[in-house]
Amino acid sequence: MADFHVQPQSVRAEEAGVCRFQCQIHGLPEPVISWEKDGQPVDTGDERYTLLPTGVLQITGLRSGDGGVFCCVAQNSAGFKHSGQASLTVSGSQSSVYKEPMILVGPENLTLTVHQTAILECVATGYPRPIVSWSRLDGRPIGVEGIQVLGTGNLMISDVRVQHSGVYVCAANKPGTRVRRTAQGRLVVQAPAEFVQPPQSIARPVGTTAIFTCLAQGEPVPQLTWLKNGQILEPGGHVKLRNNNSTLTISSISQEDEAIYQCIAENSAGSTQASARLTVLWAEGLPGVPSSVRATPLSPTAIQVSWNEPAQNTQDIIGYVLHIRRTADPVEMEYQEAVSKSTLLQVVGDLEPSTWYTFYVKAYTSRGASKASETAEGSTLGEVPPPPSLFARLVNSTVVQVAWEPAGKPGQHNGYKLYYRRVHSAHFTGPLTFARNVTQHNITQLDPSLVYEVKVLAFNQHGDGNATTRFISMKEAMERSVLSPPCDCVKEEQGKGTTGIIIGIHIGVTCIIFCVLFLMFGYRGRLMLCKNVQEQLALPQVSRSMPLDDPATPQGTLALNGLSHGSGQGGGGIGGKMGGADTNELERLFPGPLHGEEGGRTHTMEGAEAFCPLDETQVSSLPFDEFSLVEEGQTPFRELPAEGRGGDGQQDEG
Repeated sequence: MADFHVQPQSVRAEEAGVCRFQCQIHGLPEPVISWEKDGQPVDTGDERYTLLPTGVLQITGLRSGDGGVFCCVAQNSAGFKHSGQASLTVSGSQSSVYKEPMILVGPENLTLTVHQTAILECVATGYPRPIVSWSRLDGRPIGVEGIQVLGTGNLMISDVRVQHSGVYVCAANKPGTRVRRTAQGRLVVQAPAEFVQPPQSIARPVGTTAIFTCLAQGEPVPQLTWLKNGQILEPGGHVKLRNNNSTLTISSISQEDEAIYQCIAENSAGSTQASARLTVLWAEGLPGVPSSVRATPLSPTAIQVSWNEPAQNTQDIIGYVLHIRRTADPVEMEYQEAVSKSTLLQVVGDLEPSTWYTFYVKAYTSRGASKASETAEGSTLGEVPPPPSLFARLVNSTVVQVAWEPAGKPGQHNGYKLYYRRVHSAHFTGPLTFARNVTQHNITQLDPSLVYEVKVLAFNQHGDGNATTRFISMKEAMERSVLSPPCDCVKEEQGKGTTGIIIGIHIGVTCIIFCVLFLMFGYRGRLMLCKNVQEQLALPQVSRSMPLDDPATPQGTLALNGLSHGSGQGGGGIGGKMGGADTNELERLFPGPLHGEEGGRTHTMEGAEAFCPLDETQVSSLPFDEFSLVEEGQTPFRELPAEGRGGDGQQDEG
C-alpha cells in the first residue's frame, strides 16, 4: 500500500447536524477501508453512521456523545495502515432555529467501466431536516434494478452499464414547501471493445478476391487495426481497407497473400483481437490469363467487352467471368457476368451515360480460375436529347407555323433541327438549325394543294436525338379554316356575359329612376289640384268694396284659368248660380253629377254650391294642358265676364 493521499480533517458541528470524514489510499490489491473512534471500531450497526465503499464516513443526527477522535484504517493482504487522526466536536443544540436547506457535499463526476459500482454522494443539512431526492437531467427514469440508497441520501448503482451514463441531480427539499437546493454530477460508463463479427478464415483460388469483415462495439467507439502475420498491414495496390477499416479486401490474390490476418479493436476501456487465415488454392493445369481485353462503347447505356483466349491450358475451360464496376467505385462494389466458352465478347447493358467503367476477365475450369486479366476501361456514349413535342398551325394557304417544346430537362439540348418535304418526295428540305431558345418557325412558299411532312429533333454534343414528325394537308387545313374560322369561344362567351350584365344593370337603374320621377311628379300634381279646389271652395265672403282683381287680396292668389264666378242675391263671395260657360267648363274638367249625386260631394256656403270630386283616379288622369297654376303676384285675376253676373241681373261686386 502507498501512503494515504487523502487524510481525514477535524470537524465542528451542532447537535442534530451532519458531519463527514474521508480518506483515500491505493494498493494492490485494493485496500478495504474501515474507521475507528477513540481507538475502537466504529459501530456500523448505528443507522446514523454510514460507511461508503469509497472510504467516506457520514454521521447524521449528531449527538454530544458522537464527539471524539476518528482514524481511517486501510487493510489488504499486505497488512494494515492507519491514517492521521481527526477530531469531531459537537456544540450545543440550536435545532429550533429555522435553517435553509443546504447541500454540503454533492455528487462528483465519475468515469467507470461496466460492471463496476457507482457511488453518488449527497449530504444535505438544514432545519427542518431536508428530504433528499434523485433524478436524471435528461428526464429518463433512474430505474430500480441495481439501485440502492445508502444512509440519508447517497445513491449507489451496482454493476453499472453503458445506459447508466448521464447527469444525475441531487435535490434537497424543505418539507412541505417547494424550497429546494440542487447539485449535479456526471456519470460516464465506458465499455471495452468487443467483437460483434470477428473475421473468418477463408480459402480462395488464385486470382479471385478475398474479403474479411471485422465489426466491434464499445464505449467509446473502438478503433480497428489490421495485422498480417503480426505486422501492421499497409493498404495499397490490390489491398484495400473500407468502412472505417471494418472491411479488408484483397483482389487478384496470389501465393504471396496467403497469411494470418489479425483485427485489433481498441478503446480507452480496453482492447481485443481476433485472427483469420487466408488460404490460396493453386491447382496444376489452370488456364492462362485472357489477353487483349478491349471495351468498345455502343450506346449511352451499353459497352461491348472483348478479349482473346489464354495461351495455354484452354482445353478444360468451361467459361469466362467478366468483372464489371464503375471506375470511381471501390473494388467490393464490382459485379460479375458469366460468359459461355464459345464466345469471346459480351455486351454489358444497363449502364449510365457518359460514365467510365473498368473490366477484367478470368477463365474458369472445374479446378479453379485463372489469374485476372489486365483491366480495360471504357466510357459509355453521351445521352442525346429526347424528341421534342411538335405543333403546327396554318397561317394562310402557303404558310405554316411550326412550334416545338423540349421534352427533357433544361440543358440536355444545344439546339433544334427542322426538316420538311412534300409527301412521297425523296429528300427533305433542311436541316434548318435553331438555337436552344428558339421554339417556332414559319415555313413559307408551300403549295396549297399538297400534303407536307414536317419533323423536328433536338441535338447536343453527343449527337442528334429522335425526331417528332407531323403531316399537314394544306388544302384540308384551308377548308377547315374557311368553314370554321378560329375563335376564342371561351373568351367571347365570357365577354358577352360580362357585357350583358353591365347593360342589364344600366337599364334597370334607368327604369328605377324614371319610375321614381313619374311617381313624384304625378303625386305633386294631384296634391296641387286638390289644394286649389279646396281653397276656392273655402273662400270667405268678399267685401263689396274690395275689387276681385286686387292683387293684394288673399282671394286673388289662385284662380282656375277661364273660370268666372257669379254672385247670388245677398252678395256672397261665390255666386249662388253659375253661368252656362262656367258650368260647362267644370263639367268638362270634372265629369259626373254636380248636385247631390253619388260619386261627388256638394259643399254649400251661404247658398252657393261648388263641386270637389273625391275620385283620385279622375283627378290624376287630368291632362296637364287643361290645368295650370298661376303664381301670386305674376298674373292678376281678370274681371269677371258678364256671363258671371247674378241671376237677378245685378253685377256681382264681389
